[in-house]
Amino acid sequence: MTPRVRVMIVDDSALMREVLRELIGRAPDLEVVAVASDPVRAEAMLKTIGVDVITLDVEMPNMNGLAFLERLMAARPIPVVMVSSLTARGSELALRALELGAIDIVEKPRLDVKAGTFALADELLRKVRGAASARPRRRIPGPSAAAPDMAAPLAFRTTDRVIAIGASTGGTEAIATVLAGMPLAAPGIVMVQHLPPQFCAGFAERLDRLSRMDVRVAVDGERVTAGLALLAPGDRHMRVVRNGATYVVRLSTEPPLNNHRPAVDVLFDSVATAAGRSAVGVLLTGMGADGARGMLAMRNAGAATIAQDEHSCVVFGMPKEAISRGAAQHVLPLDRITSAALRAAA
Repeated sequence: MTPRVRVMIVDDSALMREVLRELIGRAPDLEVVAVASDPVRAEAMLKTIGVDVITLDVEMPNMNGLAFLERLMAARPIPVVMVSSLTARGSELALRALELGAIDIVEKPRLDVKAGTFALADELLRKVRGAASARPRRRIPGPSAAAPDMAAPLAFRTTDRVIAIGASTGGTEAIATVLAGMPLAAPGIVMVQHLPPQFCAGFAERLDRLSRMDVRVAVDGERVTAGLALLAPGDRHMRVVRNGATYVVRLSTEPPLNNHRPAVDVLFDSVATAAGRSAVGVLLTGMGADGARGMLAMRNAGAATIAQDEHSCVVFGMPKEAISRGAAQHVLPLDRITSAALRAAA
């Protein structure tokens, strides 16, 4: 019998603690072993209790959730899922938590009065399960230790080159690392990162600050051009289509694919059709199999394809599936992916 995942809940709201305890406790493969009202109590409990995953509120008394997370990742890395409210400040702090080493973000479950159930409960359970298989790394407090892959400038035929990137769990930092090494005139980039809708604008703004490229959330009909990276909105599928001699993105509200909208497979399938051998596909860390089928379509269409290797992944799910299907032409550590993508696009 497979051992149940041992979960600690840290939240200053007594109501939310009970909601999370009830929702997580219903799952046969999960077990709530500790509940704390603030990080100080959580730290004390961790000295005597073994925990596989922590759900952590962002703003709490006695010690901010981010301060607790930073201390935890420096001393004893444990997978953490941030449970955030929908406020603008909560979204900003949750994205900062991903920088500090949190595995994922989920909105706080809310009661659907008409249905008598809690919305987002399934997503919460899925992300807790995914975090249990993650491998957080010890982080030294201060600036991120991840060195961007500062590739030498290359010459591009920028009118017909496109780089498509897909990621999920752990992907916010992986994408940041890839984009930080991109030159100003890099080929147009289109990206899908599994992320709740309210966090996408803040994530794009952070990437824009880190990268020499312009980075923004995609708008329907927007052109894919050199020096621009477009992030799919958190509640829309994104496709790339030909429009004369250029590429444009199209957004849609079709049903989720692989439990996701946006889905990496939707993006990669469209890039295979629209760009073929003029494209590069990059699949980064993430839980599940989204992107593996689409990456195979890209490779079959003549595109160069790159999957992140197991050692540098937070969760070796999506890349592993792509590799097993023969979709990945190259399997590389995160710090070599930028230069490899640029060489393939040159």
